[in-house]
Amino acid sequence: MMRGRLLALLAGTSLLVFGVSCAKKTPTLNLLVWEGYADPSYVRAFEAANHCKVSASYMGSSDDLVSKLRGGSPGTYDVISPSSDVATTIASSGLAAPLDLSQIPSYGNLSPQLTSLPLVRAQGKVYGVPFMWGPDPMIYDTTAFPKPPESWGVLWDAKLKGKVSVWDDLSTVYMAAQMLGYDKPDPSHLYNLSDEELDAVKKKLLELKPNVRKMWATGGELTNLFQNHEIVIAMGWPLNTVDLKKVKFPVGETIPKENTTGWIDHLMITAGSENKELAHKFLEFMIQAETQKKVTDVTHYTPANPHAAQYMTPEEQKALHLDDVDNYQKRIYFWQNVPRRTKYTEVWNEVKAAQ
Repeated sequence: MMRGRLLALLAGTSLLVFGVSCAKKTPTLNLLVWEGYADPSYVRAFEAANHCKVSASYMGSSDDLVSKLRGGSPGTYDVISPSSDVATTIASSGLAAPLDLSQIPSYGNLSPQLTSLPLVRAQGKVYGVPFMWGPDPMIYDTTAFPKPPESWGVLWDAKLKGKVSVWDDLSTVYMAAQMLGYDKPDPSHLYNLSDEELDAVKKKLLELKPNVRKMWATGGELTNLFQNHEIVIAMGWPLNTVDLKKVKFPVGETIPKENTTGWIDHLMITAGSENKELAHKFLEFMIQAETQKKVTDVTHYTPANPHAAQYMTPEEQKALHLDDVDNYQKRIYFWQNVPRRTKYTEVWNEVKAAQ
């Protein structure tokens, strides 16, 4: 009898210990986001407050994101940061979960110009929160260009053979279409090009290839190309400019006369996430004004929460164009859903494969 009680006591103790060890297991929130969106300078505070770990993987393009979402198991990622060119597809295709905005009180502080767009709405539900936005600017080595180049056309200059880099992304297709004037009078036509127009874009990009040293896939790769003096000019991200300035590289950034494309990045929760409550807390944390300021410190992108400006100096506000947002946005044609994305991708792959 005594032996039976002892066994029961030991069994109960084992269960108790097992329960405690499970309770102590640290939950992990897995992200698939653009570079700069999981920096320890602000993520650590979220981890400490929520007793969790944030683990980030980075994507090189919107197509890379969609491919990984569709190719992986449903619960691989909890939070993603799709840009405005694929956000609609993700929202309407069952890859993301509808948001409970009551768990995201800072949503009401976001820019109405961004939250009013239909990009992440489907079946009357909201599937994402605007997070950051910005342009795809021209970035250049100021020792090679003492004055900012005026046009994207400089990339085709024969003197720059092997000194140019372009992004391995459909943004390069949009840029070539701008060079051909397909954005006039309607900038949104960039995302609805006909077969004939895409053929002309392909021809234009093939003419550029002798000048292209390498097509970059990640921001870090482009920064290294500049630092190693392999290239002198590229389409890039404001993040590249910031990173190059940090290492005292002579870098300049401009939007040429043809204007440029740009993006609105959203944070979304995947449909397969098993950490949806924690993910909602993460979205709330990331769009709070103070966090948004910290994200801009890392990326130099413009925050979706205009209240972040209260934590900035006048110089910082000016650098992010928060002092004249409306006029600055007129120079950026924000990415939209591309109905014929498969065809665009086919054209781009043909350009990449051509010798």
